[in-house]
Amino acid sequence: MALKASEVKVGDSYSQRLVEDLKRTQIVQYAGSSGDYNPLHSDEKFTTEVAGYPSIFAHGMLTMGMTGKLLTDVVGDGRLTNYGVRFTNQVWPGDTLDATATIVALRRDGDTHIADLEVVTTNQDGKVVVSGQASAKLDP
Repeated sequence: MALKASEVKVGDSYSQRLVEDLKRTQIVQYAGSSGDYNPLHSDEKFTTEVAGYPSIFAHGMLTMGMTGKLLTDVVGDGRLTNYGVRFTNQVWPGDTLDATATIVALRRDGDTHIADLEVVTTNQDGKVVVSGQASAKLDP
């Protein structure tokens, strides 16, 4: 779906379940595809015994990527002009993540319509794991 400037308003929001019951396999697969082999994301013994965490946990960039999928599903492929997040809490195996993108401003840059969005991803307990912002070109 591609948003149209003529059909949206400030305050419109869009939500999506990103993952239900995040699997360890998904975290390890992301390590392989990203090349980020930090043992905190794949080595249970290292993570619990050396680093002192209760379990391995997801890469921040995995969560950012899943959140980005919500954005491209909402605004359409190739329309994001800016996207940045802050990682606020860890994502663990078994977590369920939901994201919401809310239009906070509509503006023009010459002939281009742009939406500024706030994005928040939460876990099954309602804890924010990622928060950020994005901008995207809109059809007129």
